Amino acid sequence: MFISLLQGITVQNFEILTIEGAATIVFYFTVYSFIGWLLENSYSFFTKREFFKENFLFGPFKPMYGFAPVLLVYLISPNTNGVIMILLCFFIPTFVEYVSGMMLQKCFHKQWWDYSDTPLQLHGHICLPFSICWVFLSLVVVKWIHPEIASMYRVIEPYWAWVWSAVGLYFLADLVLAIRRHTLQNYLTDEPTNPIQ
Repeated sequence: MFISLLQGITVQNFEILTIEGAATIVFYFTVYSFIGWLLENSYSFFTKREFFKENFLFGPFKPMYGFAPVLLVYLISPNTNGVIMILLCFFIPTFVEYVSGMMLQKCFHKQWWDYSDTPLQLHGHICLPFSICWVFLSLVVVKWIHPEIASMYRVIEPYWAWVWSAVGLYFLADLVLAIRRHTLQNYLTDEPTNPIQ
């Protein structure tokens, strides 16, 4: 039974290993990262009356929200078993959130989110209530949002072919500058103050 469930998990196609596949992934990553930024800032506005929540990157993108949907849309096909789909929608975003939180804390000694006060949490990086939210959001993305985004991509694909590499370089530059900024902030914060003698 378990083997038959797992048969539903296959990468939809191996076109992702081509230039066109890379361009498609960069497009989906960009769109979902921006949607994630809007989602997080809207949540912050409704809970704290503050729209611009602190961001790791300089630009209006949340990479976590880019990685999880891209993984989901390439692992879930129309033939994927419903149980497997729900499990993937639970585990992939939760895994991405945990790894992101752990790496950010290890590298920059800072937590951009903290679930420590939430029930059933792990190291403050993930918690069951939000993981359940990710299931519903992921199902909405896979079932309804992604087909529309894929249709939109098919329309703009000839134009995207000219700019996608520049967008990829933008993300790389933003990442390098963000790492530099947060490393410098850590250095300035951790630097001991020497009294003048």
